[in-house]
Amino acid sequence: MAVGYRDDPGELRFGQKLIALNWGLVLLITLTASVGFAMLYSAAGGDIQPWASRQIIRFGAGAFLMLTIALIDIRFWMRWAYLIYGIALALLVAVEFVGMTGMGATRWISLGFFNLQPSEIMKIALVLALARYFHGMSLDDTGRITFLLPALAMIGLPTLLVLKQPDLGTALLLAAGGSIVLFLAGVRLWKFALALGAALAALPIAWSQLHEYQKGRIMTFLNPEQDPLGAGYHIMQSKIALGSGGVAGKGFLQGTQSHLNFLPEMRTDFIFTMLAEEFGMIGGLALMGLYILILIYAYVIGFRSRHQFGRLVALGIATTFFLYIFINIGMVTGILPVVGVPLPLISYGGTAMLTLLIGFGLVLSVSIHRGVEIPRSSG
Repeated sequence: MAVGYRDDPGELRFGQKLIALNWGLVLLITLTASVGFAMLYSAAGGDIQPWASRQIIRFGAGAFLMLTIALIDIRFWMRWAYLIYGIALALLVAVEFVGMTGMGATRWISLGFFNLQPSEIMKIALVLALARYFHGMSLDDTGRITFLLPALAMIGLPTLLVLKQPDLGTALLLAAGGSIVLFLAGVRLWKFALALGAALAALPIAWSQLHEYQKGRIMTFLNPEQDPLGAGYHIMQSKIALGSGGVAGKGFLQGTQSHLNFLPEMRTDFIFTMLAEEFGMIGGLALMGLYILILIYAYVIGFRSRHQFGRLVALGIATTFFLYIFINIGMVTGILPVVGVPLPLISYGGTAMLTLLIGFGLVLSVSIHRGVEIPRSSG
């Protein structure tokens, strides 16, 4: 029997766990992050400073953390799932009192050497907590409203706190990611249909609670040409850059929209547009190919897990990763409103990078320890 597939892989020695690690997934993650380093180098006009160098350091620290998390028994993460969620929730509350304000939003806590964004941490903490909660449930339990209320509260509390910052994009990601875990745990589709109906009925109230800039983004999405030099500027310049890249692109460091500063936020939210301008449709499809391979690896790991906790963790994190990709690319191509969601492993940003790598560390831990038997009563 291959290393890592014993009845109790948690008892494997350190060297055996290293051999059992899914190095194919690690390589794909590294390759994708390297594309990000190259684009940040280009964004700085062919200079590793200031963005590419910092991102490389962050990736190195995050990769070390990812591998460390992967080698720890998955039962450890299950045991502390609620505490991790509680810490993330406390950090979100702390943002209201000691948070840093930037670009009209209060989303960060300054640690001196690093600005921490608790909402990013909550994306992983929420998946962990929901996976533990549903691990101990039977399929019949998931059908009872009384059993669903705690899970809905776990999703609702952080979502409301993030909306208050305000950060509509991350709030939508939390709500969508949590809903996916509910679906994977066996919650019936009619309940989602009922919730969707209630959400649609509440749209007028939700619209009245949105900030003016959020309303502007939605109206700009519906008709970007109405304010080409104001609210519609970002998406129109993004479409121009995407179209000018053509099939093969203009070449590395040769993007005119980005290097002449027509393209806004090119190192963060609109970095995919810069990539498509320089490497064309071929470059964009190549990056999406890497993303698809990562998703396949993660979903296969989830489906092969023998325990419900590992299955929900791997599938939940993989789906959260997919939502990042879908929303960002949909946003820069004009399919979705601009909501400020980074492109995973590519966009410049510390907390988002570390959070994703922590999430993949948990997926790798599920892979190594997928043969562990965890009784339902342990949830």
